[in-house]
Amino acid sequence: MDGSKPQRIVLIDDLRSFVDGRCAEVARSSAAGVALLERHRDERLAELWLDHDLGEADTIWPVVEVLERAAFEGRPFDIGVVHVHSANPAGAGRMAQVLQRWGYQVRIASGSAAVGYLR
Repeated sequence: MDGSKPQRIVLIDDLRSFVDGRCAEVARSSAAGVALLERHRDERLAELWLDHDLGEADTIWPVVEVLERAAFEGRPFDIGVVHVHSANPAGAGRMAQVLQRWGYQVRIASGSAAVGYLR
């Protein structure tokens, strides 16, 4: 064993999970996503996967606002890549634009085979 820490991956999506079973912490609502980010505030996230529509009237925007505010205050979250995997093209585009403006590395991954509905 090389002693390195496993890479931390966070997925915020109301329905989907990683189909390959990779180890990730999952939040199913924006409130849970915000809490999860705050819990790991001073740690590096290798990957953050974001869905736009989180069921009912919930969206990812409270999470995006936390990331945006942190960057505005000069303390952006330490995230390797933010993967926007939403099936909502307009929402995905707006999310990517806002996060890129604040210096986050963003990859639009809509339709990614990595996330899917597990039944």
